[in-house]
Amino acid sequence: MKCEWVKENILLYVYNELPDDARYELEQHLARCGDCTAELKSARKFNALLSELPVEEPSPNLVASSRMRLQEALETTQQGGLWQRLVFDPGAWLRQVRFAPALAAAIFIVGFAGGVGATYKLVNNGGGASPVASGTSLPAQASVMGIQSISQEPGSNQVTIKYNTVSTQEAQGSLNDQRIQQLLLFAARNNYNSGVRMDSVDLLTQQPNDTHVREALIYALRYDSNPGVRLKALDGLGAYVKSDPRVRDAVLEGLLNDSNPGVRTEALHLLEPVRADSSVRAVLQRLAENDSNQYIKAQARNVLSQLPEFD
Repeated sequence: MKCEWVKENILLYVYNELPDDARYELEQHLARCGDCTAELKSARKFNALLSELPVEEPSPNLVASSRMRLQEALETTQQGGLWQRLVFDPGAWLRQVRFAPALAAAIFIVGFAGGVGATYKLVNNGGGASPVASGTSLPAQASVMGIQSISQEPGSNQVTIKYNTVSTQEAQGSLNDQRIQQLLLFAARNNYNSGVRMDSVDLLTQQPNDTHVREALIYALRYDSNPGVRLKALDGLGAYVKSDPRVRDAVLEGLLNDSNPGVRTEALHLLEPVRADSSVRAVLQRLAENDSNQYIKAQARNVLSQLPEFD
């Protein structure tokens, strides 16, 4: 056993995550290697130091934005080598499972749950998507793995949403239905598919007076990676720039920091009703002096020229 492998797995040893055979081999190596023993002492000391600190829970916004970034990264990552690794080098794959008991347990649990879910689905629904009719309780958001699609019946406020738990399910109801609203809010924040996020935000803009909906639109404006989704969020928030300081701050933030010129331009137009506000004026002055976008720079100067001077 090489020191390099021991040092790579020393933290798994400290947290009791190594399987018995690997743990035994590592301990045998530690008995005759002073450098690795010193590494173990350092890891244990660091672990003890961390244990003394209070554990802080991440904010919901941080968790949701992290999920979104991870899902988008997974969506765009090239996956071409997986089949080749599994077919032509199964030994390497099995070795990874051998030294990762948590992975092995996860594979077993997912496989077992998938089998049970598939059996239940076939017995009860004949293999199709499971409909959630009006009056049926919605599973908790923690059990919703993702939103597959969103569609609205033309000429009505009836919405159909397909979402995944162990298997794909479906919910139908009006935009006023609490279950539909919860799924739309979930899709706006957490779905890796930008088209589904766009559909969700588009429907949410029809009810921006709801506090939770407005918060979701603000979140989409600030954190969504798709500029089309951010523009949709701006459309829904525009009427509240004057009355809601949170909306105004989010639009100002978009004007200053958004990477898309179209989003910034729309944000600038939405701020015209509150251009006399001190915070808006300060941002406009900053843009008029040194913004890299010549159109926004010129528009900011034009708006400032129409404002009365402070005494």
